[in-house]
Amino acid sequence: MRLLHQDPSTGLLRLRLETPSDLWRTALLLHPGEHIGASTTRRDPEAPEDVPGAQRSRRRVWLVVRAEQVEFHGFTRHVRVTGPIIEGPFDVGRHHTLDLGEGDDFTVQKETLPAADRALIEEGTSAKGEASVLVASVDWGDSSIVRLRGRVVEPVAEVHRTIAGKRYPGGQGEKDRSAYVEELLGLIHRELPTATAFVLAGPGFLKEQLAKRLSEAGVARKVSVIATAESGRAGVDELMRSGKAAAVLVGSVAAEEADLVERLVTAVGGGKRAAVGPEEVDESSYGGAIETLLVSESMLLDPKVAAILERTRGSRVRVFIVRDEGEAGKRLAALGRVGALLRFDWGPTTPRGGRRGVP
Repeated sequence: MRLLHQDPSTGLLRLRLETPSDLWRTALLLHPGEHIGASTTRRDPEAPEDVPGAQRSRRRVWLVVRAEQVEFHGFTRHVRVTGPIIEGPFDVGRHHTLDLGEGDDFTVQKETLPAADRALIEEGTSAKGEASVLVASVDWGDSSIVRLRGRVVEPVAEVHRTIAGKRYPGGQGEKDRSAYVEELLGLIHRELPTATAFVLAGPGFLKEQLAKRLSEAGVARKVSVIATAESGRAGVDELMRSGKAAAVLVGSVAAEEADLVERLVTAVGGGKRAAVGPEEVDESSYGGAIETLLVSESMLLDPKVAAILERTRGSRVRVFIVRDEGEAGKRLAALGRVGALLRFDWGPTTPRGGRRGVP
C-alpha cells in the first residue's frame, strides 16, 4: 500500500493498492458513512433516449460515493464500495458501486483517524512486497492446493477422489492412482510459473512421488518436501502453524499470522509471558509489557481495543491484526479475540490464578 497524499486539514487520504493484502486492509479501513472516491465506469446519460440503457457506452469518470456497504471479495481480489454518488460529472444522488483492485488508487475522507485505521495504514505502507508461495497438501484421495499471497490464502484446487484398492497390480486401483498423480501434476505445473516457492506436504509417500516427477521435469529447485500429519486444507493449516516450513514461507503474512497465534496459545498453555482477552491485555499495556499485540479484525472498532491501540502507539509494540477467517482467527477468538506476547510478566498475580514474578 502506498500513501500518495494526506491532507491533515480535511482528513483526505489518497492511497494506492499494491498487493492482495492491501485489499483486505482496505475493506477494514473503509467504514459506512465515509466519502470514498475512485476511477470507475458508468453508462453515459447523454446518449440518445432511443438507445437502450444496456447499449449505452460507458464513460470512465472519477466518482465519490458515501459508503453504505463495503465488501471484501478475497477469491476475486476486489473490494466493492456501494453508496449514493455525492461528487461526479452526472448522476449525483444515484447509487453506484466502486470496484477496487490491485493497482487502483482511491481517496477516503476521515474526520478523525482512529488508532485501528492508523495501524492498518502503517502495516500496509511498511510492507515490502509479498511472496507468492504455492502449497500442495497431498495424500491419496484428499489433496488441497493453495497460494499464499500476503494475508490472502487463495484456494487453487480441492482434489477429492475415490481410489480403488491396490490388491492386484494393473487393476483399477493402479489406474486410479496414476490418474490422480497426473491430475495433481497438471494443476501444479499450471501454477508453478508464477510461484516464488513451492511446498509439497502430506502424511504419506505421495508427496515424494510428486517431487520425483517434478524433479524429472526440471523444476526440483522450487520444491520443498515436508511431512505433516494431515492432508488437504487441514494439512495446509498444520504446516503454517507448525513452523516446519518457516524458511520457505518467509514473506508470507498468512504463515506469520498462524505462527504468532500458535506462540500465543503455547505461552498461555505454559503459563508464560502472555495476556489474553481485553481485560488482561488492557492491564498489561500500562506497564509497557506488550511486545506483540494480536487483535481480531472484528475487534478493531471495540472501544476497549481502540484505547489499547492508542495507549501503545508510539511505543515498541508491534500490532498484528488477525483475520477472522481461517484457523488462526478461530483460535484467537477462543482466547478472547485479543492477545499479547509479553516482554516480561506484567504483575505479581495473573487473572488466571497463577503467580508471576516481575523482573
